[in-house]
Amino acid sequence: MKRFLAFAVLLILGAGAMIRLLPSDPADWHVDLAAADFQARAHSTLACMEPGHRYTPAGPALATLAKLDKVALASPRTQQLVASEGRITWVSRSLIWGFPDYTTAQVMPDGETLCLYARQRFGPRDWGVNRARLQGWLQEALGLNEAPDI
Repeated sequence: MKRFLAFAVLLILGAGAMIRLLPSDPADWHVDLAAADFQARAHSTLACMEPGHRYTPAGPALATLAKLDKVALASPRTQQLVASEGRITWVSRSLIWGFPDYTTAQVMPDGETLCLYARQRFGPRDWGVNRARLQGWLQEALGLNEAPDI
């Protein structure tokens, strides 16, 4: 029984280490939301704030992207994975197991629309965690009194 318990503990610790230590390849996660072949994954969150949208950012979309970057980096367990011209991808990890979720924000080619795309790496669903994170980030970055309904 002790051996079984020790094996189970080692298995759990090994799985936890694997989840935390698996590399995040920017080629897989820093996706171009404006690409003709872009398709959002099932159970992901995709939101675009374009001119005339209820939550249209005040000022240039690039300035809003910079504000969003500051908000994201101030969030617990979130770091920037990669940034390129007009596009940033962050990885946010869950508290206990460190499951990674990826969020990409991009200024679209029109220069006025900002799109955000959040998805999980493991599992079929995220139970609304990514949507809630995006709502909180946008609320703070846009200076809203309420979380935007995205």
